[in-house]
Amino acid sequence: MELLDILEHEKKEMMPESYKTRSIEEMEQRVLEIKQAFGSKLYIPGHHYQKDEVIKFSDVTGDSLQLAQAAAVNKDAEYIVFCGVHFMAETADMLTSEGQKVVLPDMRAGCSMADMADIDQTDRAWAQLQQLFGDTILPLTYVNSTASIKAFVGKNGGATVTSSNAKKMLQWAFTQKERILFLPDQHLGRNTAYDLGIPLEKMAIWNPITNQLEYDGDVEDVVVILWKGHCSVHENFTVSNIEHIRKTEPDMNIIVHPECSREVVGLSDYAGSTKYIIEMIEAAEPGSKWAIGTEMNLVKRIIDQNPDKKIVSLNPYMCPCLTMNRIDLPHLLWALEGLEKGELTNQIIVPAEITKDAVLALDRMLANV
Repeated sequence: MELLDILEHEKKEMMPESYKTRSIEEMEQRVLEIKQAFGSKLYIPGHHYQKDEVIKFSDVTGDSLQLAQAAAVNKDAEYIVFCGVHFMAETADMLTSEGQKVVLPDMRAGCSMADMADIDQTDRAWAQLQQLFGDTILPLTYVNSTASIKAFVGKNGGATVTSSNAKKMLQWAFTQKERILFLPDQHLGRNTAYDLGIPLEKMAIWNPITNQLEYDGDVEDVVVILWKGHCSVHENFTVSNIEHIRKTEPDMNIIVHPECSREVVGLSDYAGSTKYIIEMIEAAEPGSKWAIGTEMNLVKRIIDQNPDKKIVSLNPYMCPCLTMNRIDLPHLLWALEGLEKGELTNQIIVPAEITKDAVLALDRMLANV
């Protein structure tokens, strides 16, 4: 693509400045009008980490896979305006029918973790790991990954996992091969393997930047190979945060997401998926105290929805996920007004050859959970 073409393409993807000057009341009214006009032909999934100004217009809320599955089940919707990040919209496009169109209101809404494993790095890693370990490795990828990585995993006999089913999927994977390559989040892989009784000494790290295996012992002892990736939000919850809570609020429960480091998960009272965290807090006794280690938009929503409990963020200085926060009310309205004009702003289209292999990885997971 020539430079002028690239600039023109980027210009088309940018929301017009006029949306930034419109009042909240006007924008909310317009969203409601467009939703009413489209009726069942329009479907708006909203991820738990999205801003309240977007969530209030969502037809369904959930984690990334729940939302993609909900979109796939909804056969009436002609347009799916996905309020999440790029990899989620990709998954929705792969799981929905050919006639359904998936739109991402802001193309800058990405995921730093998903970006830590690209297909070129993964192909290079796989070639070296095959030389080192032979045909003894099964790849698994967190759903927080690109369509290309899902396709790589599907093509090589592996499956996707979520934070809810990672334990079950690792158990399945070990019935297939002796070793696991876990992409792209090292912390979820490490925490899950540890919970299954695999010692840390049998886990190695693959560094995609240096293109090397990081391991001190005999490589024949390696059982789990962890891709050196992480969630930029969850990695900011620290042992110091936990020590502070234990000192100042000794009767407070600490619950964290397994994308946090092994040290943080090990010192917490509970660890589990977003769904697990929400359900644990909802079922907790009135008056109970909780420090939550997960994304700030969700923590604030949990606080609002549970006024009978004392709830704080495990890290009081935590900011919301920057890329999750890209989608706001103006971008949502821009996408919807585009549909109203017959324009598909920021449509997400995954090539058929990638979809075929990626769906294999998704289907293997769904068949085992």
